[in-house]
Amino acid sequence: MRSHHFIQLVDTYQVSVEEIVRLCAYKVTATMPRAISVKHTPGKPGQALYPAIGFGVPLLADGCGTVTDVGSGADASWIGKRVVLNPGTGWEEALEGPEDPRGYRILGGTKSNDIGTLQEYCAIDQNEVEEAPAHLSDVECAAIPLTGLTAWRAVMVKCGSHNLQPGKNILITGIGGGVALMALMFVTATGANAWVTSGDQAKIDQAVALGAKGGVIYKDKDWHSKLLKMLPKDNKKFDAIVDGAGADIVEKGAKLLKDGGIVSIYGMTVSPKMPFLMQAVLRNIEVKGSTMGSRKEFKDMVDFVKRSKSKPVVSRVVSGIENLDGINGLFDEMKKGSQFGKLVVEIGDQRQAKL
Repeated sequence: MRSHHFIQLVDTYQVSVEEIVRLCAYKVTATMPRAISVKHTPGKPGQALYPAIGFGVPLLADGCGTVTDVGSGADASWIGKRVVLNPGTGWEEALEGPEDPRGYRILGGTKSNDIGTLQEYCAIDQNEVEEAPAHLSDVECAAIPLTGLTAWRAVMVKCGSHNLQPGKNILITGIGGGVALMALMFVTATGANAWVTSGDQAKIDQAVALGAKGGVIYKDKDWHSKLLKMLPKDNKKFDAIVDGAGADIVEKGAKLLKDGGIVSIYGMTVSPKMPFLMQAVLRNIEVKGSTMGSRKEFKDMVDFVKRSKSKPVVSRVVSGIENLDGINGLFDEMKKGSQFGKLVVEIGDQRQAKL
Protein backbone atom coordinates (compact mmCIF):
# COMPACT_ATOMS: atom_id res chain seq x y z
CA MET A 1 0.00 0.00 0.00
CA ARG A 2 1.45 3.35 -0.93
CA SER A 3 0.00 6.84 -0.99
CA HIS A 4 1.30 10.35 -0.57
CA HIS A 5 1.11 10.34 3.22
CA PHE A 6 0.51 6.75 4.32
CA ILE A 7 3.15 4.25 3.32
CA GLN A 8 3.39 0.62 4.38
CA LEU A 9 6.36 -1.32 3.04
CA VAL A 10 6.44 -4.91 4.28
CA ASP A 11 7.68 -8.36 3.37
CA THR A 12 4.71 -10.74 3.40
CA TYR A 13 6.48 -13.26 5.62
CA GLN A 14 7.05 -10.60 8.27
CA VAL A 15 3.67 -8.91 8.39
CA SER A 16 2.32 -10.87 11.38
CA VAL A 17 5.01 -9.62 13.74
CA GLU A 18 5.19 -6.05 12.52
CA GLU A 19 3.77 -2.90 13.99
CA ILE A 20 2.59 0.27 12.29
CA VAL A 21 4.37 3.32 13.65
CA ARG A 22 3.16 6.84 12.99
CA LEU A 23 6.26 9.01 12.89
CA CYS A 24 6.34 12.41 14.54
CA ALA A 25 9.91 13.55 13.99
CA TYR A 26 12.92 12.35 12.10
CA LYS A 27 16.55 13.28 11.91
CA VAL A 28 18.03 14.42 8.51
CA THR A 29 18.49 10.69 9.38
CA ALA A 30 13.69 9.03 10.85
CA THR A 31 9.69 5.64 12.68
CA MET A 32 5.92 6.15 13.16
CA PRO A 33 7.52 9.30 12.45
CA ARG A 34 6.62 12.23 14.61
CA ALA A 35 10.14 13.41 13.98
CA ILE A 36 13.10 12.28 11.89
CA SER A 37 16.69 13.48 11.59
CA VAL A 38 19.21 14.08 8.83
CA LYS A 39 22.49 12.15 8.67
CA HIS A 40 25.57 13.14 6.70
CA THR A 41 26.05 10.89 3.65
CA PRO A 42 28.05 11.26 0.41
CA GLY A 43 25.85 14.01 -1.02
CA LYS A 44 22.08 14.17 -1.00
CA PRO A 45 20.47 10.81 -1.78
CA GLY A 46 18.50 12.67 -4.46
CA GLN A 47 21.78 13.50 -6.19
CA ALA A 48 22.48 9.79 -6.87
CA LEU A 49 25.79 9.98 -4.95
CA TYR A 50 24.62 7.60 -2.24
CA PRO A 51 25.47 3.89 -2.79
CA ALA A 52 22.75 1.40 -3.84
CA ILE A 53 19.98 4.00 -4.02
CA GLY A 54 16.46 2.59 -4.01
CA PHE A 55 14.28 5.25 -5.60
CA GLY A 56 11.03 3.65 -4.40
CA VAL A 57 12.18 3.58 -0.77
CA PRO A 58 11.57 6.49 1.64
CA LEU A 59 14.72 8.33 2.70
CA LEU A 60 16.25 8.66 6.19
CA ALA A 61 17.05 6.22 8.97
CA ASP A 62 16.17 7.82 12.34
CA GLY A 63 12.81 8.52 13.82
CA CYS A 64 10.48 8.77 16.78
CA GLY A 65 6.79 7.96 16.65
CA THR A 66 3.85 6.15 18.24
CA VAL A 67 2.70 2.59 17.55
CA THR A 68 -0.81 2.73 16.10
CA ASP A 69 -1.43 -0.92 15.18
CA VAL A 70 0.21 -4.35 15.30
CA GLY A 71 0.09 -7.53 13.25
CA SER A 72 -1.59 -10.71 14.47
CA GLY A 73 1.64 -12.14 15.85
CA ALA A 74 2.92 -8.98 17.49
CA ASP A 75 2.60 -7.88 21.11
CA ALA A 76 -0.48 -5.65 21.38
CA SER A 77 0.95 -3.92 24.45
CA TRP A 78 3.09 -1.82 22.10
CA ILE A 79 0.01 0.05 20.84
CA GLY A 80 0.06 3.66 21.99
CA LYS A 81 3.69 3.60 23.07
CA ARG A 82 6.17 6.15 21.79
CA VAL A 83 9.18 4.43 20.24
CA VAL A 84 12.51 4.99 18.50
CA LEU A 85 13.60 2.77 15.61
CA ASN A 86 16.74 0.71 15.32
CA PRO A 87 18.32 2.38 12.24
CA GLY A 88 19.65 -0.81 10.64
CA THR A 89 19.18 -4.58 10.45
CA GLY A 90 21.35 -7.66 10.03
CA TRP A 91 23.38 -7.29 13.24
CA GLU A 92 21.99 -8.77 16.44
CA GLU A 93 24.71 -8.98 19.09
CA ALA A 94 28.07 -10.20 17.80
CA LEU A 95 30.86 -7.95 19.06
CA GLU A 96 32.91 -8.36 15.89
CA GLY A 97 30.30 -7.27 13.34
CA PRO A 98 27.05 -8.20 11.54
CA GLU A 99 26.10 -11.88 11.60
CA ASP A 100 23.87 -11.69 8.52
CA PRO A 101 25.79 -12.81 5.38
CA ARG A 102 24.13 -9.93 3.52
CA GLY A 103 25.82 -7.53 5.90
CA TYR A 104 24.43 -4.56 7.79
CA ARG A 105 21.46 -2.91 6.07
CA ILE A 106 20.82 0.67 7.07
CA LEU A 107 17.33 2.14 6.77
CA GLY A 108 16.50 4.87 4.29
CA GLY A 109 16.61 5.13 0.52
CA THR A 110 18.69 2.07 -0.39
CA LYS A 111 17.98 -1.21 -2.19
CA SER A 112 19.28 -3.21 0.75
CA ASN A 113 16.45 -2.19 3.09
CA ASP A 114 12.90 -1.29 2.05
CA ILE A 115 12.19 0.84 5.14
CA GLY A 116 12.83 4.57 5.45
CA THR A 117 11.51 7.12 7.91
CA LEU A 118 10.72 10.14 5.73
CA GLN A 119 7.03 9.20 5.77
CA GLU A 120 4.10 9.46 8.13
CA TYR A 121 3.59 5.74 8.73
CA CYS A 122 6.14 2.94 8.83
CA ALA A 123 5.67 -0.84 9.17
CA ILE A 124 8.50 -2.41 11.12
CA ASP A 125 9.26 -5.61 13.04
CA GLN A 126 8.37 -5.29 16.72
CA ASN A 127 11.88 -6.38 17.65
CA GLU A 128 13.38 -3.32 15.94
CA VAL A 129 11.96 -0.66 18.27
CA GLU A 130 12.73 0.58 21.77
CA GLU A 131 10.43 2.62 23.96
CA ALA A 132 11.48 6.26 23.62
CA PRO A 133 13.19 8.00 26.57
CA ALA A 134 10.41 9.77 28.49
CA HIS A 135 12.56 12.80 29.35
CA LEU A 136 13.09 13.69 25.67
CA SER A 137 10.80 15.39 23.17
CA ASP A 138 9.96 13.74 19.84
CA VAL A 139 12.55 15.89 18.08
CA GLU A 140 15.25 14.98 20.62
CA CYS A 141 14.37 11.29 20.38
CA ALA A 142 14.61 11.44 16.58
CA ALA A 143 18.12 12.84 16.89
CA ILE A 144 19.42 9.79 18.75
CA PRO A 145 19.28 6.48 16.81
CA LEU A 146 21.91 6.47 14.04
CA THR A 147 24.45 8.93 15.37
CA GLY A 148 23.84 7.79 18.93
CA LEU A 149 24.49 4.16 17.99
CA THR A 150 27.62 5.12 16.02
CA ALA A 151 28.99 7.17 18.91
CA TRP A 152 28.05 4.49 21.44
CA ARG A 153 30.12 1.83 19.70
CA ALA A 154 33.03 4.19 19.01
CA VAL A 155 33.14 5.37 22.64
CA MET A 156 31.63 2.79 24.96
CA VAL A 157 32.68 -0.35 23.08
CA LYS A 158 35.91 0.56 21.31
CA CYS A 159 37.52 2.86 23.90
CA GLY A 160 36.99 0.38 26.71
CA SER A 161 35.48 0.86 30.16
CA HIS A 162 38.97 1.17 31.71
CA ASN A 163 39.42 4.44 29.77
CA LEU A 164 35.98 5.83 30.62
CA GLN A 165 36.41 6.74 34.26
CA PRO A 166 36.99 9.93 36.26
CA GLY A 167 40.47 11.28 35.61
CA LYS A 168 40.79 9.70 32.17
CA ASN A 169 41.22 11.97 29.12
CA ILE A 170 39.28 11.37 25.91
CA LEU A 171 39.80 13.51 22.80
CA ILE A 172 36.84 13.96 20.43
CA THR A 173 37.79 15.50 17.10
CA GLY A 174 35.58 17.62 14.86
CA ILE A 175 33.07 18.73 17.47
CA GLY A 176 29.83 20.07 16.03
CA GLY A 177 28.93 17.03 13.97
CA GLY A 178 26.24 14.68 15.22
CA VAL A 179 28.42 11.69 16.12
CA ALA A 180 31.05 13.87 17.81
CA LEU A 181 28.40 15.57 19.95
CA MET A 182 26.88 12.22 20.90
CA ALA A 183 30.37 11.03 21.81
CA LEU A 184 30.77 14.11 24.02
CA MET A 185 27.44 13.31 25.66
CA PHE A 186 28.49 9.73 26.45
CA VAL A 187 32.03 10.57 27.61
CA THR A 188 30.90 13.28 30.03
CA ALA A 189 28.21 10.98 31.41
CA THR A 190 30.90 8.44 32.38
CA GLY A 191 32.82 11.05 34.37
CA ALA A 192 35.88 11.01 32.09
CA ASN A 193 37.41 14.29 30.89
CA ALA A 194 36.28 15.15 27.36
CA TRP A 195 38.45 17.38 25.17
CA VAL A 196 37.60 18.53 21.66
CA THR A 197 38.98 19.95 18.42
CA SER A 198 37.19 22.07 15.85
CA GLY A 199 37.88 24.53 13.07
CA ASP A 200 35.58 27.02 14.80
CA GLN A 201 36.22 28.52 18.25
CA ALA A 202 32.50 29.12 18.72
CA LYS A 203 31.88 25.37 18.46
CA ILE A 204 34.59 24.70 21.04
CA ASP A 205 32.95 27.21 23.38
CA GLN A 206 29.59 25.49 22.87
CA ALA A 207 31.17 22.11 23.61
CA VAL A 208 32.66 23.45 26.84
CA ALA A 209 29.19 24.66 27.83
CA LEU A 210 28.02 21.06 27.32
CA GLY A 211 30.71 19.63 29.59
CA ALA A 212 33.96 19.46 27.62
CA LYS A 213 37.05 20.48 29.60
CA GLY A 214 38.49 22.49 26.72
CA GLY A 215 39.61 22.33 23.12
CA VAL A 216 41.80 23.67 20.34
CA ILE A 217 41.51 24.76 16.72
CA TYR A 218 42.82 21.88 14.59
CA LYS A 219 43.83 24.32 11.84
CA ASP A 220 46.64 25.58 14.07
CA LYS A 221 49.95 23.95 13.15
CA ASP A 222 50.88 22.96 16.72
CA TRP A 223 47.38 22.20 18.00
CA HIS A 224 48.47 18.93 19.60
CA SER A 225 51.11 20.73 21.71
CA LYS A 226 48.57 23.31 22.86
CA LEU A 227 46.16 20.55 23.79
CA LEU A 228 48.70 18.64 25.89
CA LYS A 229 49.42 21.78 27.90
CA MET A 230 45.75 21.94 28.90
CA LEU A 231 45.67 18.48 30.49
CA PRO A 232 45.56 18.09 34.29
CA LYS A 233 48.81 17.45 36.15
CA ASP A 234 47.78 13.99 37.30
CA ASN A 235 47.23 12.74 33.73
CA LYS A 236 49.26 14.49 31.03
CA LYS A 237 48.33 12.14 28.16
CA PHE A 238 45.16 11.07 26.42
CA ASP A 239 43.76 7.63 27.06
CA ALA A 240 41.74 7.46 23.84
CA ILE A 241 40.85 9.48 20.76
CA VAL A 242 37.46 9.32 19.02
CA ASP A 243 37.86 10.47 15.42
CA GLY A 244 35.81 10.71 12.24
CA ALA A 245 38.31 12.37 9.90
CA GLY A 246 41.26 10.01 9.55
CA ALA A 247 44.21 11.63 7.72
CA ASP A 248 47.12 12.16 10.15
CA ILE A 249 45.24 11.25 13.32
CA VAL A 250 47.57 8.31 14.09
CA GLU A 251 50.63 10.55 13.67
CA LYS A 252 49.08 13.12 16.02
CA GLY A 253 47.84 10.35 18.28
CA ALA A 254 51.36 9.02 18.75
CA LYS A 255 52.20 12.37 20.35
CA LEU A 256 48.99 12.70 22.34
CA LEU A 257 48.25 9.21 23.64
CA LYS A 258 49.60 7.20 26.53
CA ASP A 259 51.37 3.93 25.75
CA GLY A 260 48.64 1.50 24.77
CA GLY A 261 46.21 4.32 24.00
CA ILE A 262 43.33 3.83 21.60
CA VAL A 263 42.31 5.61 18.41
CA SER A 264 38.66 4.81 17.69
CA ILE A 265 37.80 5.77 14.11
CA TYR A 266 34.21 5.89 12.87
CA GLY A 267 34.90 7.69 9.58
CA MET A 268 37.54 9.04 7.21
CA THR A 269 36.14 12.26 5.80
CA VAL A 270 39.51 13.78 4.91
CA SER A 271 40.95 10.87 2.91
CA PRO A 272 40.26 7.15 2.33
CA LYS A 273 43.87 6.45 3.34
CA MET A 274 45.56 6.87 6.69
CA PRO A 275 49.26 6.22 7.47
CA PHE A 276 50.20 4.07 10.45
CA LEU A 277 53.57 5.09 11.86
CA MET A 278 56.24 2.88 13.43
CA GLN A 279 56.14 5.21 16.42
CA ALA A 280 52.57 4.08 17.03
CA VAL A 281 53.66 0.43 16.81
CA LEU A 282 56.46 0.92 19.34
CA ARG A 283 54.07 2.62 21.76
CA ASN A 284 51.45 -0.13 21.42
CA ILE A 285 48.81 2.28 20.18
CA GLU A 286 45.66 0.54 18.97
CA VAL A 287 43.64 1.81 16.01
CA LYS A 288 40.09 0.45 16.03
CA GLY A 289 37.64 0.88 13.18
CA SER A 290 34.05 1.40 14.25
CA THR A 291 30.76 1.57 12.34
CA MET A 292 27.22 1.76 13.67
CA GLY A 293 26.33 -1.09 16.00
CA SER A 294 24.29 -4.16 16.83
CA ARG A 295 20.69 -4.45 17.97
CA LYS A 296 21.99 -5.21 21.47
CA GLU A 297 24.18 -2.09 21.43
CA PHE A 298 21.20 -0.02 20.29
CA LYS A 299 19.23 -1.19 23.33
CA ASP A 300 22.22 -0.57 25.59
CA MET A 301 22.57 2.95 24.19
CA VAL A 302 18.88 3.83 24.63
CA ASP A 303 18.86 2.40 28.17
CA PHE A 304 21.94 4.50 29.01
CA VAL A 305 20.25 7.66 27.71
CA LYS A 306 17.26 6.89 29.92
CA ARG A 307 19.36 6.28 33.05
CA SER A 308 21.69 9.24 32.59
CA LYS A 309 18.92 11.61 31.40
CA SER A 310 21.25 12.61 28.57
CA LYS A 311 19.98 15.06 25.95
CA PRO A 312 21.18 15.26 22.34
CA VAL A 313 21.92 18.64 20.78
CA VAL A 314 19.45 19.71 18.07
CA SER A 315 20.67 22.48 15.77
CA ARG A 316 17.54 23.21 13.72
CA VAL A 317 14.05 21.83 13.14
CA VAL A 318 11.98 22.01 9.95
CA SER A 319 8.24 21.36 10.25
CA GLY A 320 6.21 19.40 7.72
CA ILE A 321 6.89 16.35 5.57
CA GLU A 322 5.79 18.34 2.51
CA ASN A 323 8.22 21.18 3.22
CA LEU A 324 10.67 20.09 0.51
CA ASP A 325 12.49 23.42 0.38
CA GLY A 326 13.03 23.31 4.12
CA ILE A 327 14.21 19.69 4.06
CA ASN A 328 16.59 20.39 1.17
CA GLY A 329 17.87 23.33 3.18
CA LEU A 330 18.85 20.95 5.97
CA PHE A 331 20.91 18.87 3.54
CA ASP A 332 22.56 22.06 2.24
CA GLU A 333 23.34 23.17 5.79
CA MET A 334 24.86 19.78 6.55
CA LYS A 335 27.01 19.96 3.42
CA LYS A 336 28.43 23.31 4.57
CA GLY A 337 29.12 21.92 8.04
CA SER A 338 27.71 25.02 9.70
CA GLN A 339 25.37 23.21 12.09
CA PHE A 340 26.09 22.41 15.73
CA GLY A 341 24.00 19.36 16.49
CA LYS A 342 21.32 17.43 14.68
CA LEU A 343 18.99 18.63 11.94
CA VAL A 344 15.46 17.35 12.40
CA VAL A 345 12.20 17.23 10.44
CA GLU A 346 9.07 17.39 12.59
CA ILE A 347 6.11 15.63 11.00
CA GLY A 348 3.20 15.77 13.42
CA ASP A 349 2.20 17.47 16.64
CA GLN A 350 5.26 17.86 18.82
CA ARG A 351 5.28 15.98 22.10
CA GLN A 352 7.18 17.82 24.80
CA ALA A 353 9.70 16.19 27.08
CA LYS A 354 8.62 15.13 30.55
CA LEU A 355 10.43 17.05 33.27
